[in-house]
Amino acid sequence: MPKSRSDRKKKAVYTPPPSKEKPKVSPRWLVPTMLGFFALGILWIAVYYIAGSQIPYMQDWQNWNLLIGFSGIIVAVILSTRWH
Repeated sequence: MPKSRSDRKKKAVYTPPPSKEKPKVSPRWLVPTMLGFFALGILWIAVYYIAGSQIPYMQDWQNWNLLIGFSGIIVAVILSTRWH
């Protein structure tokens, strides 16, 4: 007589072996550097828009100031991808 479905042996659930690797830890300098670049980028752009006409080198650089500010923000975003 065939066995019913409830009588069949159920398969065990697969559990992967425990990982022997230590969890990755970010270097101590990463978060302060990331936040520093982000803050400096935002601050550079803010100063350019608020007082750029009164600062001699910012007048000379014109829209290059935006590139400098956004570069700081982009570096911060790149560093944030390395944060664990």
